[in-house]
Amino acid sequence: MTAPDRAATRRDITAALEAAFERRHEVLDAIVDAEDRESAISSIATLLSVPAIGAEAVLGMSFDRLTVSARRENAAELEDLNSKLTFTQTERPASTSETLGLRPFSDEDADIFKARTADVGAAGDGSGSPASEIADEISAANSRMHAEEAVWLVAVEGSDKIGLVFGELADGEVHVRIWIAPDHRKKGYGTAALRRSRSELAAYFPGVPLVIRAPGS
Repeated sequence: MTAPDRAATRRDITAALEAAFERRHEVLDAIVDAEDRESAISSIATLLSVPAIGAEAVLGMSFDRLTVSARRENAAELEDLNSKLTFTQTERPASTSETLGLRPFSDEDADIFKARTADVGAAGDGSGSPASEIADEISAANSRMHAEEAVWLVAVEGSDKIGLVFGELADGEVHVRIWIAPDHRKKGYGTAALRRSRSELAAYFPGVPLVIRAPGS
Protein backbone atom coordinates (compact mmCIF):
# COMPACT_ATOMS: atom_id res chain seq x y z
CA MET A 1 0.00 0.00 0.00
CA THR A 2 1.37 3.39 -0.97
CA ALA A 3 1.83 6.26 1.50
CA PRO A 4 -1.16 8.18 0.08
CA ASP A 5 -3.33 5.07 0.34
CA ARG A 6 -2.21 4.56 3.95
CA ALA A 7 -3.14 8.16 4.66
CA ALA A 8 -6.51 7.67 2.95
CA THR A 9 -7.17 4.55 5.01
CA ARG A 10 -6.31 6.44 8.18
CA ARG A 11 -8.61 9.26 7.07
CA ASP A 12 -11.46 6.79 6.50
CA ILE A 13 -11.00 5.46 10.03
CA THR A 14 -10.67 8.91 11.60
CA ALA A 15 -13.69 10.24 9.72
CA ALA A 16 -15.73 7.22 10.80
CA LEU A 17 -14.80 7.83 14.44
CA GLU A 18 -15.74 11.48 14.07
CA ALA A 19 -19.15 10.52 12.67
CA ALA A 20 -19.59 7.95 15.44
CA PHE A 21 -18.91 10.59 18.11
CA GLU A 22 -21.68 12.78 16.70
CA ARG A 23 -24.18 9.90 16.50
CA ARG A 24 -22.94 7.83 19.42
CA HIS A 25 -26.41 6.99 20.74
CA GLU A 26 -27.53 5.65 17.37
CA VAL A 27 -24.27 3.74 16.97
CA LEU A 28 -24.74 2.08 20.35
CA ASP A 29 -28.29 1.09 19.44
CA ALA A 30 -27.04 -0.42 16.16
CA ILE A 31 -24.41 -2.45 18.00
CA VAL A 32 -26.84 -3.66 20.68
CA ASP A 33 -29.37 -4.73 18.06
CA ALA A 34 -26.79 -6.53 15.88
CA GLU A 35 -26.80 -10.33 15.80
CA ASP A 36 -23.01 -10.67 15.58
CA ARG A 37 -19.82 -8.77 14.78
CA GLU A 38 -20.27 -8.84 11.01
CA SER A 39 -23.82 -7.55 11.17
CA ALA A 40 -22.72 -4.84 13.63
CA ILE A 41 -20.04 -3.66 11.20
CA SER A 42 -22.56 -3.66 8.36
CA SER A 43 -25.10 -1.71 10.43
CA ILE A 44 -22.54 0.90 11.48
CA ALA A 45 -21.28 1.30 7.91
CA THR A 46 -24.83 1.86 6.66
CA LEU A 47 -25.76 4.19 9.51
CA LEU A 48 -22.70 6.42 9.14
CA SER A 49 -22.21 5.99 5.37
CA VAL A 50 -18.59 4.92 5.91
CA PRO A 51 -16.46 2.08 4.48
CA ALA A 52 -16.36 -1.22 6.35
CA ILE A 53 -12.83 -0.52 7.57
CA GLY A 54 -14.12 2.62 9.31
CA ALA A 55 -17.10 0.79 10.78
CA GLU A 56 -14.77 -1.91 12.12
CA ALA A 57 -12.67 0.78 13.81
CA VAL A 58 -15.80 2.23 15.42
CA LEU A 59 -16.82 -1.18 16.74
CA GLY A 60 -13.36 -1.73 18.23
CA MET A 61 -13.15 1.75 19.76
CA SER A 62 -12.40 1.89 23.50
CA PHE A 63 -14.53 4.07 25.78
CA ASP A 64 -11.65 6.44 26.52
CA ARG A 65 -11.90 7.66 22.90
CA LEU A 66 -15.25 9.25 23.83
CA THR A 67 -13.76 11.82 26.20
CA VAL A 68 -13.74 15.47 25.18
CA SER A 69 -9.95 15.60 24.81
CA ALA A 70 -9.87 12.41 22.69
CA ARG A 71 -12.60 13.77 20.42
CA ARG A 72 -10.64 16.99 19.95
CA GLU A 73 -7.52 15.02 19.04
CA ASN A 74 -9.49 12.96 16.52
CA ALA A 75 -10.96 16.09 14.91
CA ALA A 76 -7.49 17.65 14.66
CA GLU A 77 -6.09 14.48 13.07
CA LEU A 78 -8.91 14.41 10.52
CA GLU A 79 -8.25 18.04 9.57
CA ASP A 80 -4.53 17.32 9.24
CA LEU A 81 -5.07 14.23 7.07
CA ASN A 82 -7.47 16.08 4.79
CA SER A 83 -4.91 18.86 4.29
CA LYS A 84 -2.06 16.44 3.55
CA LEU A 85 -3.77 14.21 1.01
CA THR A 86 -2.96 15.34 -2.52
CA PHE A 87 -5.42 13.19 -4.43
CA THR A 88 -9.19 13.15 -4.41
CA GLN A 89 -11.68 10.33 -4.28
CA THR A 90 -12.54 11.14 -7.91
CA GLU A 91 -8.96 10.33 -8.94
CA ARG A 92 -8.81 7.06 -6.98
CA PRO A 93 -12.47 6.00 -6.83
CA ALA A 94 -11.82 2.36 -5.97
CA SER A 95 -9.62 2.85 -2.90
CA THR A 96 -12.62 2.78 -0.55
CA SER A 97 -14.91 0.88 -2.89
CA GLU A 98 -17.35 -1.54 -1.36
CA THR A 99 -18.26 -2.89 -4.80
CA LEU A 100 -15.02 -4.78 -5.40
CA GLY A 101 -15.47 -8.49 -4.79
CA LEU A 102 -13.18 -11.47 -4.42
CA ARG A 103 -14.03 -14.97 -5.61
CA PRO A 104 -12.02 -18.19 -5.77
CA PHE A 105 -9.82 -18.67 -8.82
CA SER A 106 -10.93 -21.35 -11.30
CA ASP A 107 -9.64 -22.78 -14.56
CA GLU A 108 -11.94 -20.34 -16.37
CA ASP A 109 -9.75 -17.52 -15.05
CA ALA A 110 -6.75 -18.60 -17.09
CA ASP A 111 -7.14 -15.40 -19.12
CA ILE A 112 -6.48 -13.05 -16.21
CA PHE A 113 -3.62 -15.21 -14.95
CA LYS A 114 -2.13 -15.24 -18.45
CA ALA A 115 -2.32 -11.42 -18.51
CA ARG A 116 -0.67 -11.28 -15.09
CA THR A 117 2.13 -13.62 -16.15
CA ALA A 118 2.80 -11.64 -19.32
CA ASP A 119 3.04 -8.53 -17.17
CA VAL A 120 5.16 -9.96 -14.33
CA GLY A 121 6.98 -12.87 -15.97
CA ALA A 122 7.36 -14.82 -12.73
CA ALA A 123 5.76 -18.02 -11.48
CA GLY A 124 2.50 -17.72 -9.61
CA ASP A 125 3.81 -19.35 -6.43
CA GLY A 126 5.74 -16.26 -5.35
CA SER A 127 9.13 -17.96 -5.59
CA GLY A 128 10.39 -15.46 -8.14
CA SER A 129 11.23 -18.25 -10.58
CA PRO A 130 10.43 -17.78 -14.27
CA ALA A 131 6.89 -18.77 -15.15
CA SER A 132 6.15 -22.14 -16.68
CA GLU A 133 3.41 -22.80 -19.24
CA ILE A 134 0.11 -21.30 -18.09
CA ALA A 135 -1.60 -24.69 -17.89
CA ASP A 136 1.26 -26.07 -15.77
CA GLU A 137 1.16 -23.03 -13.48
CA ILE A 138 -2.57 -23.39 -12.92
CA SER A 139 -2.30 -27.15 -12.39
CA ALA A 140 0.40 -26.61 -9.75
CA ALA A 141 -1.71 -23.90 -8.09
CA ASN A 142 -4.74 -26.21 -8.00
CA SER A 143 -2.61 -28.85 -6.27
CA ARG A 144 -1.46 -26.35 -3.64
CA MET A 145 -4.99 -25.10 -3.11
CA HIS A 146 -6.30 -28.65 -2.79
CA ALA A 147 -3.60 -29.28 -0.16
CA GLU A 148 -4.71 -26.04 1.63
CA GLU A 149 -1.27 -24.52 1.05
CA ALA A 150 -2.50 -21.68 -1.16
CA VAL A 151 -5.53 -19.60 -2.01
CA TRP A 152 -5.88 -17.66 -5.26
CA LEU A 153 -8.67 -15.11 -5.56
CA VAL A 154 -9.94 -13.08 -8.50
CA ALA A 155 -10.75 -9.42 -7.83
CA VAL A 156 -13.91 -8.46 -9.71
CA GLU A 157 -16.15 -5.45 -10.08
CA GLY A 158 -19.32 -6.32 -11.85
CA SER A 159 -18.34 -8.55 -14.77
CA ASP A 160 -14.82 -7.12 -15.01
CA LYS A 161 -11.81 -9.05 -13.76
CA ILE A 162 -9.71 -6.39 -12.05
CA GLY A 163 -6.78 -8.47 -10.80
CA LEU A 164 -5.61 -11.35 -8.63
CA VAL A 165 -4.84 -11.96 -4.98
CA PHE A 166 -2.37 -14.72 -4.14
CA GLY A 167 -2.06 -16.24 -0.69
CA GLU A 168 0.73 -18.82 -0.39
CA LEU A 169 1.53 -20.65 2.86
CA ALA A 170 5.28 -20.73 3.59
CA ASP A 171 7.22 -21.16 6.83
CA GLY A 172 4.16 -20.66 9.01
CA GLU A 173 3.10 -17.46 7.24
CA VAL A 174 0.75 -16.61 4.42
CA HIS A 175 2.56 -14.51 1.83
CA VAL A 176 -0.01 -12.20 0.24
CA ARG A 177 0.52 -10.66 -3.19
CA ILE A 178 -1.81 -8.36 -5.08
CA TRP A 179 -1.72 -7.94 -8.85
CA ILE A 180 -3.96 -5.41 -10.59
CA ALA A 181 -4.37 -5.41 -14.38
CA PRO A 182 -2.63 -2.43 -16.06
CA ASP A 183 -5.90 -0.92 -17.33
CA HIS A 184 -7.20 -0.70 -13.76
CA ARG A 185 -4.14 0.66 -11.96
CA LYS A 186 -3.84 4.01 -10.17
CA LYS A 187 -7.51 3.90 -9.21
CA GLY A 188 -7.15 2.40 -5.75
CA TYR A 189 -8.09 -1.17 -6.64
CA GLY A 190 -4.93 -2.54 -5.01
CA THR A 191 -5.93 -0.95 -1.71
CA ALA A 192 -9.49 -2.23 -2.01
CA ALA A 193 -8.31 -5.77 -2.88
CA LEU A 194 -5.91 -5.77 0.06
CA ARG A 195 -8.70 -4.72 2.43
CA ARG A 196 -11.01 -7.43 1.15
CA SER A 197 -8.35 -10.12 1.12
CA ARG A 198 -7.43 -9.77 4.80
CA SER A 199 -10.70 -11.22 6.06
CA GLU A 200 -10.94 -13.73 3.20
CA LEU A 201 -7.47 -15.15 3.76
CA ALA A 202 -7.87 -15.10 7.53
CA ALA A 203 -10.89 -17.38 7.06
CA TYR A 204 -8.88 -19.77 4.88
CA PHE A 205 -5.84 -19.69 7.19
CA PRO A 206 -7.15 -19.02 10.72
CA GLY A 207 -4.49 -17.89 13.17
CA VAL A 208 -1.73 -17.73 10.54
CA PRO A 209 0.08 -14.37 10.16
CA LEU A 210 -0.45 -12.61 6.83
CA VAL A 211 2.67 -11.05 5.26
CA ILE A 212 2.12 -8.55 2.45
CA ARG A 213 4.63 -8.92 -0.37
CA ALA A 214 5.51 -6.52 -3.18
CA PRO A 215 2.61 -6.21 -5.66
CA GLY A 216 4.55 -7.41 -8.68
CA SER A 217 6.33 -10.34 -7.03
